[in-house]
Amino acid sequence: MENKITERAQIFADRKRTNILKAGEQQFIHFLLRYIPAFISPNIMTGVGMFGSVIVCTAFLLAANFGHAFLPIGIIGLFINWIGDSLDGRLAYYRGIARKWYGFALDIIMDWLSIILIGIGYYFYATDSTRILGFIFVVCYGWSMIISLLRYKIIGVYRIDAGLLGPTELRVIIAMILIVETAIPGSITYSALITTVILLVINLKDTNALLDLGNERDREEREIKP
Repeated sequence: MENKITERAQIFADRKRTNILKAGEQQFIHFLLRYIPAFISPNIMTGVGMFGSVIVCTAFLLAANFGHAFLPIGIIGLFINWIGDSLDGRLAYYRGIARKWYGFALDIIMDWLSIILIGIGYYFYATDSTRILGFIFVVCYGWSMIISLLRYKIIGVYRIDAGLLGPTELRVIIAMILIVETAIPGSITYSALITTVILLVINLKDTNALLDLGNERDREEREIKP
């Protein structure tokens, strides 16, 4: 048991997680890693994650043209996206073949493309007057990514969560929105609005904290100058 805990800690050592589902998520990922066939590489898992985002986008497009019953397909896409996005880098660390900076760069780019795909899907599904929410959501998500990168630059700690909420929780929220929209057509406008406002508030809070970190870093560097 102690060996498993130590191994799990090493697999997730490159990033700090604070999200609600952290403990259960990491335990489940560690369990899955032991059963991934040897021929499946971390890059393949990255592709799996992108495929999941394509499914989510497709679900929105199908629902826009053929009815709300196609929206639950997006939930399958979200799960596939979680599988690929959560296991690609962890698989590399588990197998001892991690490329820290390559993986870091690839992960950021794929996450950005994934959220754009989901935003595009929502754009074509939503009515004309509410399509702007999809754009604002993508912008806010990109903003949160920038905050994570700048925090990493300033204090050397890579954290992808905004307090108790992280990418996994966001996927769960989107899945719930799809379920409610399937049962109550039109509710997605209010769900998307609430989610976007929450993300905006979190970003404003994190931006203020980031500026405080930058100010503290500046103060420390001034003190050590000869």
